Amino acid sequence: MGGWRNAVQEAAASKPLFLTIYTTIIVGIVATSFYVFSAIYSPSASTSTQSISTSWLSSPPLSQNKASQPGSNQLKTIWEAPPSNSKMPPLESFKLTKELVGERAKDNVIIVTFGNFAFMDFILTWVKHLTDLDVSNLLVGAMDTKLLEALYWEGVPVFDMGSDMSTIDVGWGSPTFHKMGREKVLLINAILPFGYELLMCDTDMVWLKDPLPYLAQYPDADILTSSDQVVPTVVDDRLADWKQVGAAYNIGIFHWRPTEPAIKLAKEWKDMLLADDKIWDQNGFNELARKQTGPAVDDDSGLFYAFDGTLKLGILPESIFCSGHTYFVQAMYEQLRLEPYALHTTFQYGGTEGKRHRLREAMVFYDPPEYYDAPGGFLSFKPSIPKSLLLDGEHNLESHFSLINYQMKQIRSALAIASLLNRTLVMPPLWCRLDRLWFSHPGVLEGSMTRQPFLCPLDHIFEVNVMLKDLPEEEFGPAINIREYSFLNNPLLPQQVKESWLYVQLCQEGTEDCHASSNTSRPGLLRFPKNSTEEMFKTVFSSFKDVKVIQFSSMQGAFYSFTDKTREEKFRNRMKRYVGIWCCVENHTPGHIYYDMYWDEKSGWKPAPPQTPEEDHPPF
Repeated sequence: MGGWRNAVQEAAASKPLFLTIYTTIIVGIVATSFYVFSAIYSPSASTSTQSISTSWLSSPPLSQNKASQPGSNQLKTIWEAPPSNSKMPPLESFKLTKELVGERAKDNVIIVTFGNFAFMDFILTWVKHLTDLDVSNLLVGAMDTKLLEALYWEGVPVFDMGSDMSTIDVGWGSPTFHKMGREKVLLINAILPFGYELLMCDTDMVWLKDPLPYLAQYPDADILTSSDQVVPTVVDDRLADWKQVGAAYNIGIFHWRPTEPAIKLAKEWKDMLLADDKIWDQNGFNELARKQTGPAVDDDSGLFYAFDGTLKLGILPESIFCSGHTYFVQAMYEQLRLEPYALHTTFQYGGTEGKRHRLREAMVFYDPPEYYDAPGGFLSFKPSIPKSLLLDGEHNLESHFSLINYQMKQIRSALAIASLLNRTLVMPPLWCRLDRLWFSHPGVLEGSMTRQPFLCPLDHIFEVNVMLKDLPEEEFGPAINIREYSFLNNPLLPQQVKESWLYVQLCQEGTEDCHASSNTSRPGLLRFPKNSTEEMFKTVFSSFKDVKVIQFSSMQGAFYSFTDKTREEKFRNRMKRYVGIWCCVENHTPGHIYYDMYWDEKSGWKPAPPQTPEEDHPPF
């Protein structure tokens, strides 16, 4: 164990405290609001490779972007890698100390996140957003030496948490996951006695606007926390109305001041978790903080007394310190014409991959250059949705599934073509009529600002974690890579991709200039027959292998069939596992309904939950 952890770990003598039971909604939110993250690339431990692998992250030098090397009085710019001929300092020099925090703090505030090597790409994204905002008073806690060394060679200020945590991704609810939650509590207890304000963050969130001026508006607050609130309590940038917040306080974003009440709460929270390893850190914080709720500290600030009646607590507004629901589903900040400060990838259904994909959809995740110029090039298409499917009639199960199934069939064809041409498919934007949650509801949450229809995240319909998984080729055929719907609009898209396009206009074979031929009717435009086969696609598009982006005018009737039936069977096996569930109908157990990629092959298919235990399985 690291020294900082030994300094704060004490034997807990009190009885364990147990989870306060909230509403069904809160249970659902709590149960799935956090997943630990996995990396999509592995930076080498060597100095030169490390410097090259993420050099694209480097920000222009800023006046305050200074990072200190442990044991040195000289400051250096964040993202400035140590000299390639230098040696890695000894591990002892990365200990968390008051002096280290003092070197990094600004206006007595330090911003901290932590993780293991599996968090690497999320951590780099987190740091890059802050440095782009000219915020440099940050530190990253490394739970394993692999991450510590990687961050050091990237010029990111890092300290050793000494926990020897596994370097791989861990699942929600696992023993390793619970251990990571306890590390957060121990870390808070270690830093607060140093006398600095602490803005503690999960790594699955990003900063979109400098939060420090906002937090400074509430100097009397002992703690400011985010929440899982999905119904707006205020319509401006004031603190949330604490009397209306029924959802869990979310500890993925919260700000602590080193006051006596805050230190007391931190210690009781630590003692609670060390006494019972089954309590989740967020549940424990909520139980303690809600021991007392109110009265208000004053008439104006939005702060209230909590915990033991002396702690002044404020809840950050749900519209601008956004959860995965208020940002991606409701776009609450947009509707209220506000500027969001933060985005936390809660309320999603695809694990680590789902979180990463959501951030990519929002164009706030930083990927290496090769992500934007994949081998084989890209395939995209313009989705066509009849107005009647999108807007007409009631928003109910039937209209929702009709809309989704119509889009799903086009995506199925696009995935088939992408597979045949060995191209990466840029997924289209998806429209939904109904929200997806973990519990029964009438379609959208009552009181929320969810518009119908709304642009829904990919993980509402598709199993993003399965789509990005390496499935055995002998059973599922070749992998099909995907990109987020916003990919081609991303400012990071390189010029060589932007300038290399082929537009494919589907046409009826036999009409003018409509032949299975690679001859373009004019530069950059190809007319191609509808209902073409595998062989037709391979023959014609082999002439366009050097084109970066092939965009189809539509996917309606674009693909007829595979010639290779063995390949088709493997493709079908893959497709059946790509789609998830909608959840959940009211007054029925179970209440989920399985999406079916091949719904159109089943006569009279209708959306309905399983009627018997034997029916309760995906369509494969």
